[in-house]
Amino acid sequence: MSHPLRPRFGILTAPMQVDYDDILRVWREADTIPEIEHAWLFDHLMPIGGDPDGPILEGWTLLSALAAQTRRLRLGLLVTSNRFRPPAVLAKIATTVDIVSGGRLDFGIGAGSRPSHPLARREYDAHGLPYHDAAHAVAALGEACTVIRRLWTEAEPFDFHGAHVQLTGAFGNPKPVQRPHPPIMIGGRASATLRVVAEHADVWNIPGGDIDDAVSRSALLDRYCTEIGRDPASITRSIHVPVSYDRPDTTRDAIREAIDAGFGHIVLGLPAPFPAGVARWVTDELISTTAGQLTR
Repeated sequence: MSHPLRPRFGILTAPMQVDYDDILRVWREADTIPEIEHAWLFDHLMPIGGDPDGPILEGWTLLSALAAQTRRLRLGLLVTSNRFRPPAVLAKIATTVDIVSGGRLDFGIGAGSRPSHPLARREYDAHGLPYHDAAHAVAALGEACTVIRRLWTEAEPFDFHGAHVQLTGAFGNPKPVQRPHPPIMIGGRASATLRVVAEHADVWNIPGGDIDDAVSRSALLDRYCTEIGRDPASITRSIHVPVSYDRPDTTRDAIREAIDAGFGHIVLGLPAPFPAGVARWVTDELISTTAGQLTR
């Protein structure tokens, strides 16, 4: 019996504790494998795992380089911290990557790191970036999504006077390749963030881990969509699943759980260091095996 949901699989290569050549090798290999449909980086300025003083590359700059070195993969950041860059600047950066990639950008954005994650919090202080409370961050995210979409689509300059974003004569030229604009993925699980997802997102991503929590959050998103008159099915459900090279059966179980729970966009997080041929291994051991079981 076939499964009603055809999952779309991708990979995430966190650009920390690795170098450019490591990531480029994995992405070039993945670009030749049709079963891997999308590839992701994350958005941090200092490592959040491993040696806290180890190497880490800036996400959008690296994404643009990888966009120029690939031909097929959808690509993006899982997810951009709205705390790092002014939204109008971010809109210009994302447009540039969409153009470089020939229209393959999936635009991931979120409110920014949780205060409970000390290794993530320190990067704001280290780079002179303000760190406001969660309510401020979520409200700013909603305004950012509004102005970014307008910069991507509007044909005339505009002013925007929000509580957190102030723009005068804002205008985006050129526009992204994709019409009306690149898909917007919003990541997060907090209820306030899910209200922003309901209003603005084409795709919603949750970090994964506790599948029961993911299911309850997805149900809450359904409710918020209904409240504003939006079809909940219009938002693709995405989940990050950490990969275990040593225990692929555990990863396969997590993938099946996620698909059965309605998550059709699967991001497989690859731990560093990346083994030789890791994209082919992921395809053979995780994607093809799981997909084969779903069609029985």
